[in-house]
Amino acid sequence: MKRLSLACCLIAALSMTRPALAAGTIKIGFIATLSGAQGVNGQELLDGFKLGLAMHGNKLGGLEAELVIGDDQSRPDIGRQLAEKMLESDKVDLITGINQSNVVLAIIKPVIDAKSILIGQNGGPSQLAGKGCTPYFFSASWQNDGVHEAMGQYLQQQGVKRVYLMAPNYPAGKDGLAGFKRFYKGEIAGEVYTQFGQVDYAAEIAELRARKPDALYFFYSGGMGINFLKQFSQAGLRQEIPLYGPSYSIDQTILPGVGEAAVGAYASAFWSSQLDNADNKAFVEAFRRAHGRLPAAYAAQAYDAASWIDATVTAIGGKIDDKQAFRKALEAGRFPSVRGGFRLNANHFPIENFYLTQIETDGKGGFVDALRSTILTDHADAYAGECRMRP
Repeated sequence: MKRLSLACCLIAALSMTRPALAAGTIKIGFIATLSGAQGVNGQELLDGFKLGLAMHGNKLGGLEAELVIGDDQSRPDIGRQLAEKMLESDKVDLITGINQSNVVLAIIKPVIDAKSILIGQNGGPSQLAGKGCTPYFFSASWQNDGVHEAMGQYLQQQGVKRVYLMAPNYPAGKDGLAGFKRFYKGEIAGEVYTQFGQVDYAAEIAELRARKPDALYFFYSGGMGINFLKQFSQAGLRQEIPLYGPSYSIDQTILPGVGEAAVGAYASAFWSSQLDNADNKAFVEAFRRAHGRLPAAYAAQAYDAASWIDATVTAIGGKIDDKQAFRKALEAGRFPSVRGGFRLNANHFPIENFYLTQIETDGKGGFVDALRSTILTDHADAYAGECRMRP
């Protein structure tokens, strides 16, 4: 009887402690493309976010962090289903991740309906930066156009006369080339939108060769970037047409798959592994120890997202059920960033610098994004003036 009574007491005690445990936990829904040709990008986000959690002792603002992970498979409909399940069944406190803009746009409505929070770690569609801005969306990365505007500015400054443009036919691709053309005023020798996930670029490369531009600006990430760069190099065009792109087209998720084909190419970037600040150095070294290589910008964005959430939860004393206070603290944007500083615009997108980098070999069989110059300083996106944030 004594044993039975003791067991009953223990069960009762455990039952009473469960609510306290739940109150000491922050539950985060993480959605990204973790399979297929774009899976490498989503995995880099996840690796960066997990590293950010580890650097904070797997806690955020003193609360134990619990991750619910979903693979959207590059499909907006699956992304939306995952978001609905996480919000309604898993009862997550917020959603983060999302490497593709079309998935961001699919997920935002259930987030708004639930009056929850989405902290985007990558895709920053123009629709959410201007008239469609919402208090429930925050970007830890950039608005899509920014990195492309930077390269448009650089090529304009360099006096490059004819540029050929290539990007996938989806929201980020269209935002990207629109951003490039906003700052580049020379001749567009051609503007091509290819199928998202396309593998064979032979026809497009033949047309590119025929146009004889002074430069190519291309935006292909993940598997698309690997396939395009390989075929561009195999066609012998690396010696004929100077190559420029955003960092996502020539980064550590792509370089191992293309090798020397990318050496010498220039990229525009909001971040580089060579940025000289203490938080970035700590991040790069920790990532190198964990993964044996330099991180890509995806990981840097995700790492910043973890630091941002940590600082926000700390600022509100762990009271994560108070979503209004949570959003207000997020808007302050005060956290140690790998950028060397972080400032949020009124539309919840960062105001940040953009840099010119160039791919070099590191002498050890790898590649590095060598920092060359600053193209844009404290750059705000073109849509922020249209944002009228409503509670």
